[in-house]
Amino acid sequence: MSLTTETPVVDLRVGGVVDPVAPLADAEAARIAAAWAGSGEFGEHVVYERGRRWTFAAGVRARVVVTRDEVVVEERGGRSAAPWTGDPADALAAATASLSMDEWTVYGWVGFDFCAPYHGILDRVPQDTVLADLIVPEFEAVVDADGIDTGTAGPDRARRLLEIAAAADLPTTSRPVHVRSDADDYRSRVATAVAEIADGRYQKVILSRTVDIPFAVDLPATYARGRADNTPARSFLFSLGGLAAAGFSPELVVAVHADRTVVAEPLAGTRALGVSPEKDAAARAELLGDAKEVAEHAMSVRACLDEIASIAAPGTALVGPFMEVRERGSVQHLASTVSGILADDETPWRALEVVFPSITASGIPKTPAVEAIDRLESRRRGPYSGAVLVASSSGELEATLALRTIFSSGGRSWLRAGAGIVAQSTPEREFEETCEKLGSVAPYVVPR
Repeated sequence: MSLTTETPVVDLRVGGVVDPVAPLADAEAARIAAAWAGSGEFGEHVVYERGRRWTFAAGVRARVVVTRDEVVVEERGGRSAAPWTGDPADALAAATASLSMDEWTVYGWVGFDFCAPYHGILDRVPQDTVLADLIVPEFEAVVDADGIDTGTAGPDRARRLLEIAAAADLPTTSRPVHVRSDADDYRSRVATAVAEIADGRYQKVILSRTVDIPFAVDLPATYARGRADNTPARSFLFSLGGLAAAGFSPELVVAVHADRTVVAEPLAGTRALGVSPEKDAAARAELLGDAKEVAEHAMSVRACLDEIASIAAPGTALVGPFMEVRERGSVQHLASTVSGILADDETPWRALEVVFPSITASGIPKTPAVEAIDRLESRRRGPYSGAVLVASSSGELEATLALRTIFSSGGRSWLRAGAGIVAQSTPEREFEETCEKLGSVAPYVVPR
């Protein structure tokens, strides 16, 4: 997913001062990308960070939207809509393959209900629900430690990108959101799930709760403020259709690389982080030694390995590293990496279909866990615990889990967090875990 450079790479430092020795700090790079998004000058957009490199993909050259009932393709002023059946990943594959351009990269999001057809709950999804919204942008620009590359932006846009970056004027005063009210009786729902696990209905389920934000939010400023204090696996900021979001994802759902390596990075097992060096170290030791957390993690990795093995060439699926601790903002997790070589008869979209939704956002086995989520959660998840997606015509794909995210749509903004419920779970501890996870976003919300 490379960028074609039409304008030169420009070194830009705080205040427009060029210093070729000092690299651009992550917080400053994130602030520049957020300023581009917040300017309102470039239309719909996706900011996507990976490897400490921020891509700003803006404008709509083409669009693919999958709803519960149809797939819509918009390109060159035209619009086609057709019903789809079977798997939405196949609908996405066919829609992107139908684009008139030979080379493309799409950016966008896939909602949790994207999995509904696989698990028998599609009839419960409201008719107008968007399952996926992807765009081929008009241009892409990049900012990282080396400075700014205006990429495929034309001269006028490139000049404006640099002007905005030089100012990068965003508010920085946050208004922390209170997250400890159990407005939707989360503890009771956890108790119900524990009882259903005891009855043998499933082994694990991830139950989430929503925290509404009682004020209008400046999402680009919130993204810049939150990224300065977070350590995500990936981060993102987007405004597509009627939905906007800013997130600091702890986990990769799945990636397919150019060499057809397929990778997933399941996280399961959580403790707080950032209390003090002594308490953080104690929490880390407790996490590694907690039988419930270790068992939950091993169960998740085993299930993820089975999924990867089902689409990998024989003998190539493996786990490594296994159960290391990764720090993600306000929490630390047990984490593993599962990988394989995609089989010759499999595709990146098929890899997304098999792994989605992440084991660590749904449960084990997936079908009864997804059904339990549908019953026990009072609000549909929408984009929460879905994925932010980048894919290209060259066969690469990356989907990052939409957690630790603030969402905004229809004049409403909200946070959401969940915890993995197993037989040993207690309602109080699982509620506390959601508070710990919300701590990666809630303190950094900037009012509009």
